[in-house]
Amino acid sequence: MPVPGFTQMTDLTIRRARPDDAEAFVRIMGEPAVLRQLMQLPYPDVAVWRERLARLGDPTIPDLQLVAEAGGEVVGSAGLHPVSPALRRRHAMMLGISVPAAWQGRGVGSALMQALCDYADRWLGLRRLELQVYADNARAIALYRKFGFELEGRHRAYALRDGELVDSLAMARLRPAPPMTTGEAP
Repeated sequence: MPVPGFTQMTDLTIRRARPDDAEAFVRIMGEPAVLRQLMQLPYPDVAVWRERLARLGDPTIPDLQLVAEAGGEVVGSAGLHPVSPALRRRHAMMLGISVPAAWQGRGVGSALMQALCDYADRWLGLRRLELQVYADNARAIALYRKFGFELEGRHRAYALRDGELVDSLAMARLRPAPPMTTGEAP
């Protein structure tokens, strides 16, 4: 779907990811500046991503994987993923996002976040969105705060990145229960 109000250099479209987007996922997540901020490992594989994206076409899989496309090029990705198979955690999903350095600061992250939040609120009725972000990723933290995410805690020495253990922040966005209609029977 076109993103209303997007005025940066080109039109931007948000859509579901497809298996033929695998090469774009590998390109984006293989970019050193992007990889540095993700929990992914180096050397992403096209076949692995193609298989992963193909599984998401199964209607029994609750994950949502979106891409941002500009001029026919995938310029970002974002997804919602269950935090647990536990029935008592159905109200929550985990969020992930990646935007290549050349497209950061141009509205791509905001458009993807808006689409994820809309989907979570208006179509899934989720009460909680969660994420982990490296404590030194100020740009991402600012984006998450813009969409109502709040700091819940700091995980010291959370993950190995470039040979060093780095801290991560736990952030979440809580949403009150969706409003109920008082529609009368016809």
